[in-house]
Amino acid sequence: MARRYDHSREELYGIALDAACQMVAEKGIRELTTRKLAKEIGYSVGTLYNLFDDQDDLIVHMNGRTLNGLANVIAAVPDGKESEQTIRAMSKAYIKFTQDNFNLWNSLFEHRLPPGRELPEWYREKIDILLAMVEKALLPICANNQSECQKAARVLWSSLHG
Repeated sequence: MARRYDHSREELYGIALDAACQMVAEKGIRELTTRKLAKEIGYSVGTLYNLFDDQDDLIVHMNGRTLNGLANVIAAVPDGKESEQTIRAMSKAYIKFTQDNFNLWNSLFEHRLPPGRELPEWYREKIDILLAMVEKALLPICANNQSECQKAARVLWSSLHG
């Protein structure tokens, strides 16, 4: 087992998230436990709890990485000559991302926080970044009405995610 001083806190955080993402990508969210993850990375369960509040916090951080990955894919979509082209290209990129990262993507929807526990603000900001990308593409379709565009983006997002 690795010793605590072998890695900095930031390195351990990255190692744990990398391993969690790999485990979930291969086997799905139901197979992720702190015991299995600790064994995988060669540290104790207690070390994981020094990095994350609990397993829910670990999963929220892992899901945040998945949202970052989607944002990177969507941001790489070139603007088309027409908004419809851009929206189609974004949709194709989105679908490809979800297919390529099926178990990680499902984790966003399979995992539920305990009652009364809210998603952290930084996580909500990740969703807002994604929505802003959609809004930008929709703006010309919405006759440059920002309010309507925000509503349309949220309706589109909600229709995809239920």
